[in-house]
Amino acid sequence: MAIDYSSDPAVNNFREYLRIASVHPNVNYDECLTFLRRQAQECGLTVQEFEPVPKKPVLVMTWTGEEPTLPSILLLSHMDVVPVAGQDWDYPPFEARLIDGRIYARGSQDMKAHAMQTIEAVRRLKKNNIKMKRTVHLCFVPDEEVGGFDGMATFVKTDAYRSLNVGFCIDEGSGSPGDEIVVYNGAKSIWHIEVTCRGQSGHGSLMFPNTCGEKIRYIIDKFMDLRKEYVAKVAASGKPNLLALGDVISVNLTMLRGGEQNNVIPDKMVASFDLRLPPFLDFDQFENQIKQWCEEAGEAVTFDFQQKDPKPKDFNLDEVIYWQPIKDTLDKMKIPYLVGIFPAGNDSRFVRELGTPAIGLSPLRHTPVAAHARNESLLVSVFLEGITVFENIIPAMCNA
Repeated sequence: MAIDYSSDPAVNNFREYLRIASVHPNVNYDECLTFLRRQAQECGLTVQEFEPVPKKPVLVMTWTGEEPTLPSILLLSHMDVVPVAGQDWDYPPFEARLIDGRIYARGSQDMKAHAMQTIEAVRRLKKNNIKMKRTVHLCFVPDEEVGGFDGMATFVKTDAYRSLNVGFCIDEGSGSPGDEIVVYNGAKSIWHIEVTCRGQSGHGSLMFPNTCGEKIRYIIDKFMDLRKEYVAKVAASGKPNLLALGDVISVNLTMLRGGEQNNVIPDKMVASFDLRLPPFLDFDQFENQIKQWCEEAGEAVTFDFQQKDPKPKDFNLDEVIYWQPIKDTLDKMKIPYLVGIFPAGNDSRFVRELGTPAIGLSPLRHTPVAAHARNESLLVSVFLEGITVFENIIPAMCNA
């Protein structure tokens, strides 16, 4: 018999948050803030709000520990979600429809589930009068889905962030289709590259040398050959797909621009690529490889970065004092886990750049990844299990 979740307060809070269309472009975060303030008040948490960039608010809920001078735990999540335009959903994406134990909504996996799991876990811990040595901050930031530059990237540079005294951060992870939780102890660096090819223009019936079309074909072939090589490595690795992706450069052609009319050879064509670089890669060597491809393509071929993340700081997860309690907790709960590099990028990279250890951990087992996808959804049973996971992990970390 199917379980009726419609009266579960945690599920209803989750669905209420999902109904807030904090969607790009031009997100208005006011409704998110109102909702989160109410959650904090109900949980007995103090609230601070900051606006390091106008109209890009950051909200921090705080549960002060018994030894507040100790480095704190930061539970980080973003309020924004990606657009749904062009996707033909079976159900309205901001209705949070509950059907057969599954919630359909944009943000159900990325990442409002994670946010509400941490809030509901803290709610339970407070209700049960659990005492902890370390302070816990629940931080909700804007604009992660567009790079985080007006969100966490700016916030970590402020005195307000420094006053939080963060010793360890848990940010979003991803769903896992298997029985395990995936823990990410690092993330790829994002490079968004635009290659511009200029050449001879003229009538479409003529066969000029030195056309931009020839040059851009060469560039696309080079990037796509590299992509094919790494797709084969992922397939041959024997690892779950997301973990295998963390070991290679991800390459995707995302935009092509050029030309005005079919019988006119254009003088310029532009190709945009989304590249995700694993932290162990030699970044300088890879950039030199791109330079060489542009030189080989012909004259007047250049590239520019729309985003160029630096090489991330390394840390040994086994040397982080908060990690052992997390492992022990998962083992006690008989929940298997895997450790790897996050195949995308998220806001935890800005925390790591400060030298603070940060992991990605979203307890979403038995969940094929549907972030950013049509009909993004999550089983309610998975959402509720994740609350229990955080309910056990948080005090274990805070008493480390």
